[in-house]
Amino acid sequence: MDEHRKVPRRISQTVLNSLKGGVVPRIGLPYITVGRKNEIEALLHDVDIISEGGASFRFLVGRYGSGKSFLLQTIRNYVMDRGFIVADADLSPERRLQGTRGQGLATYRELIANLSTKTKPEGGALTLVLDRWINAVQSEVMQETELSPEDPALASATDQRIYAVTASVSELVHGFEFAKLLSSYYRAYVDGDDETKAKVVRWFRGEYTLKSEAKEALGVSIIITDDDWYDYIKLFAAFFRLAGYTGMFIMIDELVNIYKIPNSITRQYNYEKLLTMYNDTLQGRAKYLGILMGATPQAMEDKRRGIYSYEALRSRLAEGRFSRPGTRDLLAPVIRLEPLTAEEMLVLCEKLSDMHAGLYDYSCCVAANDLVSFIKLEYERIGADQNITPREVIRDFIELLDLLYQHPDMSITALLGAEEFSYAKSEAVSDETESGFMEFTV
Repeated sequence: MDEHRKVPRRISQTVLNSLKGGVVPRIGLPYITVGRKNEIEALLHDVDIISEGGASFRFLVGRYGSGKSFLLQTIRNYVMDRGFIVADADLSPERRLQGTRGQGLATYRELIANLSTKTKPEGGALTLVLDRWINAVQSEVMQETELSPEDPALASATDQRIYAVTASVSELVHGFEFAKLLSSYYRAYVDGDDETKAKVVRWFRGEYTLKSEAKEALGVSIIITDDDWYDYIKLFAAFFRLAGYTGMFIMIDELVNIYKIPNSITRQYNYEKLLTMYNDTLQGRAKYLGILMGATPQAMEDKRRGIYSYEALRSRLAEGRFSRPGTRDLLAPVIRLEPLTAEEMLVLCEKLSDMHAGLYDYSCCVAANDLVSFIKLEYERIGADQNITPREVIRDFIELLDLLYQHPDMSITALLGAEEFSYAKSEAVSDETESGFMEFTV
């Protein structure tokens, strides 16, 4: 492995542990990214549109383990490097787009809790962003006016600049109260009033459940609810742009949890919310906002329970007559992930082999022909053309590397030829085919 591509041990440990556990690592993705070039380019085109004041909405559709979450994380890391604020959440029985028991609000809270920036990629960046905004405004005013921090005129000039931002936000739906709270936070910041700052942040996080409680604490008579949480996402996108960021991306995975809702009316309400968000972005009612959602083919295309069961969405999202495997329209709202080729998986396994050797400080013991044998065995098993996913291959390969490291007397040829290995492969195919809803995230 080239010295300039040597992977830090901390990153290697995180990447290998995450992949072996069946989840996507938050860091180190550039070291192991293969394939998906066309899909990434299509999504990065959206990034340029959003940075110019537009909005976009895309669905990533692929089977469990096909690489949806990996691609989401790759785009997440890229847009943070470009100055975007990113919020991500996985749907679950407790988190939906709409609900009668606060499930929509729960999704909003998860998104806000996971707000991330380049300097705080692990989430929880809301307070950091607010403080950075105020500091940036104060610094700009000082540079432009050459006033000293002690000069009362500086506070007045800063007030005017802050007011200009809040006035712009106040023109949007629910913007007046949002702007009022931004002003309250600014005042509390200047006065060193940490209690009021905490109350404002709590409101922004959607943690007030009673209007009377919010009125008493902050003087605003509205709270964020299941019905209007998406309006506040749009407000945040507008504010983040005014605060010096490029825009906002929200990434919502596991749409299959809407498909799994047993009550048809509740499912329809969720699809109606999805339609509202989709229309907003395409009709220009949202600005500086990108939305990416991950779904399985069944959750998308099932006309009885899936997204296509809602005719208004089906007519907007269904593929045209000319799109087919190998020639997908990647400018369409729905990006269907093609399986990685055997050649791409070979390159990925080479990268993982080098990373494993670097982490445990040994000379890589997997020869090129051994890698080819492993990939060939994986792709030749019964049903592999329909059922094999990158997650399965990666987990198998990392397990293989771990065994070879722990048992130097073993050979990869012997492991690949073992009857137990072949038997496990066939079982894995049949198990996943039968389970349907096996929970994975890569």
